[in-house]
Amino acid sequence: MSKVLIIGAGGVGRVVAHKCAMQPNVFSGICLASRTQSKCDAIASEIDREVYTAAVDADNVAETTALLNDYQPELVINVALPYQDLTIMDACLEAGVHYLDTANYEPRDEAKFEYHWQWAYQDRFEKAGFMALLGCGFDPGVTNIFTAHAKKHHFDRIDTLDIIDCNAGDHGKHFATNFNPEINIREVTANGRYWQNGQWVETEPLSIHRKFDFPEGIGPKDMYLMYHEEMESLSKHLPEIQRMRFWMTFSEQYLTHLKVLENVGMTRIDPVNYQGQEIVPLQFLKAVLPDPGSLGETTKGRTCIGCVLDGVQNKQRKHYYIYNICDHEQCFEEVKSQAISYTTGVPAMIGAMMMLTGKWTGTGVFNVEQFNSDPFMDALNQHGLPWKEAILDGKPEALVD
Repeated sequence: MSKVLIIGAGGVGRVVAHKCAMQPNVFSGICLASRTQSKCDAIASEIDREVYTAAVDADNVAETTALLNDYQPELVINVALPYQDLTIMDACLEAGVHYLDTANYEPRDEAKFEYHWQWAYQDRFEKAGFMALLGCGFDPGVTNIFTAHAKKHHFDRIDTLDIIDCNAGDHGKHFATNFNPEINIREVTANGRYWQNGQWVETEPLSIHRKFDFPEGIGPKDMYLMYHEEMESLSKHLPEIQRMRFWMTFSEQYLTHLKVLENVGMTRIDPVNYQGQEIVPLQFLKAVLPDPGSLGETTKGRTCIGCVLDGVQNKQRKHYYIYNICDHEQCFEEVKSQAISYTTGVPAMIGAMMMLTGKWTGTGVFNVEQFNSDPFMDALNQHGLPWKEAILDGKPEALVD
């Protein structure tokens, strides 16, 4: 039994707090901290056991370290903004605390999210005798675990990997993002990239799209090729994979609104002068868009996120699909949040459980695919994200070159 400090009180922080509270035999104490303590208090009031709350500026290493020294958790679960990953890692090293996050670091002034900034902490965490687990959400996170599971149980060699992320839900708004608008829009408007034959191939944003027929009645959806960080760690830890791509579905309505906002300059991340003050247009846009944490009550439908893999087992060609389907309304009924936050928050809780129960151990900086996938896969079934797998007759038509 160990205490944990959760940093971040958005939709994902709500899910992590609820799910940790459901496992008192693992999480003996929970503290939820954010820049705005009232958000933490609101989440704590929803939970039937004591959750401590605190205000913290996660950009401030000294302030974060002081909170860690005061609460003395075994582990920090970082579900704050990706900009804050490095300062929180610094604070964990200062205070002597293990670390876990769901999204890799990116600088504020450039839409560039890569692992190298965090991998550079390897020697410091190893020397200090602590563990940092990176990217333990769904994508990245569960998609990495799915790939490791496939390699362990279904393939002697994986040749191609397609990660496909579909949100078939509807929140009833003209335009809203499913998670932090600033991070979401930076990600979507960035150039696409995929991994092929040992190098990155760059594409114009959302310039490649296919139609994929998603299972269990979700049906055909347009999906677009994007860059996503799990490909960076998978290309490092499973270098046999010749080609990796990431696809995400978007509605025509979403893309039309996004294109208009982009054309008029509202997605810019550089400051502009307005009435003598510098403002960042994307940050202003975030302020006027619906808070993703408020969408849970109105969102209906399902998500479907998974991996399609092609490779060889026992000298025979094999096509394999593994996925999870998650219902928005069921998530809200359980934890007052929609499925996008749920599919990120539950794996973060499971990763914390893997660390605190000694199923995953080590000193240094790790990605989830470096550990035994079996206990994590079992936990997904037990804690709300059951997975299904299928051996396919051939590669899905949408993914054929």
